[in-house]
Amino acid sequence: MANSIIQWFMNAMKGMPRELIVFVVSMIPIVELRGGIICASLLHLNMFQGIVFCLLGNMIPVPLILLFITPLFGWMKKRKRLRPMVEKLERRSMGKSEQVQRYEFWGLMLFVGVPLPGTGAWTGSLIAALLGVKFRKALPAICLGLLMATAIMCLISYLIPSLIAGA
Repeated sequence: MANSIIQWFMNAMKGMPRELIVFVVSMIPIVELRGGIICASLLHLNMFQGIVFCLLGNMIPVPLILLFITPLFGWMKKRKRLRPMVEKLERRSMGKSEQVQRYEFWGLMLFVGVPLPGTGAWTGSLIAALLGVKFRKALPAICLGLLMATAIMCLISYLIPSLIAGA
């Protein structure tokens, strides 16, 4: 699914600078930095440039989610039409929150850092906000998790293919 989303964005943004494409792809929930690194590799962007644009793109929503999602959800729950959507998002996020609840900082870092479906900075930020994890604790955990995910995804998207091509 993530690959088809990446391909769609690459086609939709054809003619735009590669860096902008990578930046935007990294901002998208579900795809995030993981998809951004793959996109950067597919667009033959230098790995270090790719890392910078992916991290910037993926980090922009994090403080906004941590600070504003709880009041926004509270407001949305008061609207009959929006309540089911918010409750579904909360249920799905909280269903993945056990590790974060138990280990807080380290759990959040690992949740964001291990590139598995349904994990990442968006969901990690949402879980942290819903659990009431303090901003000053959540933000560094998410940043470290993103660095961990970056290392893993660069290994998969850049280093392994270059080793295979060189063999």
